[in-house]
Amino acid sequence: MSVIVTGVEEHSIAEQNNIKAGDIVCTINGEEISDILDYRFIITDETLHIVILSGTEKKQIIIKKQEYDDIGLQFQSYLMDNQRSCRNGCVFCFIDQLPEGMRESLYFKDDDFRLSFLFGNYITLTNLPQKDIDRIIKMHISPVNVSVHTTNEDLRVKMMKNKSAGRVLSYLHQLAAGGIAMNTQLVVCKGINDGEELKRSLQDLSALYPALQSVAVVPVGLTKHRQGLFPLESFDKQSASDVIRIIDEFAEGFYQKHGTRLAFAADEFYVKAEKELPGTGYYEEYAQLENGVGLVSLFGSEFQSAVDEYDGTPDSLNKSVATGISAAPYLKSLVDYMNQKWDNMNIEIFPIENDFFGRSIDVAGLITGQDIINQLKGKNLGTELFIPSVMLKHEENIFLDDITVDELSEALNVPVTAVPVDGYEFFSSITKQRNHFS
Repeated sequence: MSVIVTGVEEHSIAEQNNIKAGDIVCTINGEEISDILDYRFIITDETLHIVILSGTEKKQIIIKKQEYDDIGLQFQSYLMDNQRSCRNGCVFCFIDQLPEGMRESLYFKDDDFRLSFLFGNYITLTNLPQKDIDRIIKMHISPVNVSVHTTNEDLRVKMMKNKSAGRVLSYLHQLAAGGIAMNTQLVVCKGINDGEELKRSLQDLSALYPALQSVAVVPVGLTKHRQGLFPLESFDKQSASDVIRIIDEFAEGFYQKHGTRLAFAADEFYVKAEKELPGTGYYEEYAQLENGVGLVSLFGSEFQSAVDEYDGTPDSLNKSVATGISAAPYLKSLVDYMNQKWDNMNIEIFPIENDFFGRSIDVAGLITGQDIINQLKGKNLGTELFIPSVMLKHEENIFLDDITVDELSEALNVPVTAVPVDGYEFFSSITKQRNHFS
């Protein structure tokens, strides 16, 4: 299909060749462009023959460039196509557990393999025809992130309520044979795909190594808004410990044979099991940070290194941090570590209970602005309140309940600063120190 250029980057190759907003790209190197993947794949060539329709005039432009150089064209959407939605009815779907009245975009269930390539989203493979698998292999779109949940085909059909859910597991083997790297996740539901089913899934997935780079095992998230949905239970101390034991037994055996653990439990399992988190060396390349695997360990290591490497003396501080229940004890231990070096650091950690989604949800990324306001209003928050940026919509200062950072600041009468989940950045932000590192 033809695509309309909506913008041209200043000083870009496209601008130098007089391509303008409103022009229509008909073909590049004789190929029509159907979406962003076609475009990205084709423009890697060093020579581009572009057919442009500019008004009523059709022009042919030849561009010589370095391989992989972008040419600076902008389009109406990053996909150049409609986003593909999920066709499943997963019994554990978090979106089905959202309350009414939230912003419309939160209710959209994406399952688009192009977003897996562009942004690292996880896909289920259930809406992919064979031609898309062939396309992924041809273009070598890698890595692909796949939500597997279970390798038991019948169980996968039941859990995802999609009759194709079991059959498409064969795609994993095709992708592996085609040299496509994969990361996978298993969202584990107590009494359904844990226990022996989890053992089976780990064993089956291990056959895909080395194309399979990692497996994240993540506990199901359950909100208080599950009326009429499939009955599920939260993991408790014992059941979370059982999951960790299964993963550890598998990972140790796999490590002895291949030098990698391959499978890792999400940090949340350790919190629920009341077990100490592994050290930084355990998580190898940290391939599953976005799934909350090793995030606490890496953050702590970075923060402690920042404290150790800082050769100055920060000014006295009186500040506060709002975070989820699960992360609060770890942040408190880091503040205590900092206080061992400097005794003028008054940093108060405020764990926020999740009343919006239910108190079984204890991660920072699902905390809303209204819960922070309700629980911190009237408290002494010092001269500044810090929040982890994962509480906010990507690249926007807005919480899940549409409260903005400015509105939070006004309600609590204190400046509010969002910081990324990075130990060095957190230290630099709270101390306002970015120099004197050895």
